Amino acid sequence: MTSTDGSPDGIPADGTRASAADGVRFAFGTLTVLPVRVTRWDRPAARAGMRAAPLAGLVVGLAAAALGALLLAAGAGPPLAAVASVAVTAALTRGLHLDGLADTADGLGSGKPAEDALRIMKRSDIGPFGVVTLLLVLLAQVAAVSELYGAGWAHGAVALAVSGVAARLALTLACRTGVPPARPDGLGAAVAGSVPPRAALLTALAAGAVCAAGGGAFGVTGAVHHVLAVLAALGAAHLLLRHCVRRFGGVTGDVLGALAETAATAALVALALG
Repeated sequence: MTSTDGSPDGIPADGTRASAADGVRFAFGTLTVLPVRVTRWDRPAARAGMRAAPLAGLVVGLAAAALGALLLAAGAGPPLAAVASVAVTAALTRGLHLDGLADTADGLGSGKPAEDALRIMKRSDIGPFGVVTLLLVLLAQVAAVSELYGAGWAHGAVALAVSGVAARLALTLACRTGVPPARPDGLGAAVAGSVPPRAALLTALAAGAVCAAGGGAFGVTGAVHHVLAVLAALGAAHLLLRHCVRRFGGVTGDVLGALAETAATAALVALALG
């Protein structure tokens, strides 16, 4: 659906600036299940919201780390704590990112033209490509977090926070100017192309600094390692984004969810390998 001014889904293109608070509400209201009321649903708010997305990821990661730390303190082993932490990240997003990952896998795996693939992605059921992808990604996340918790609860906690930031930073970069929506409606159309390149770069630098500071708890090597993990996450997400734009003609809400899960998994695996 397109409004009379040519903007997607009725979003005005008047350039009205959105406050930082508007952006934070948009980010938390659309990317988490936390009880945050989105007071503005327009293009400027979408721009500010996607810039604030890494903050939402940080909160999700810290919540996951908190439960994992509690279980470890109660005597649970790293595998159980890892399963609980991964479950928290899924619960705080209502599983929407995982659902987007499965739908995107089904669309890509179908091998059909863009229009047919997008139709497959909108169906409520999950096909074999989606099931296998979900299984492998969740296993990789749990295995990586378990490995990190085994090295010490702090390693797992920082890794979860960093992966949360990296996952949502991938969304910020995927919503930069020049990346088109695959459909004229939906969340993808609302946020696609909303973030100017300079704003995306500044957000990436700020998020990278936060991740470096977290890794700095383990020394200079730790800081470098965590920054490299973020770069690996963004690289994996960028490859998937390019493929999706080529196959579907742009991004959708499902594609954004797939990018977030891909980046989170890549970051966790990169940190576990260290």
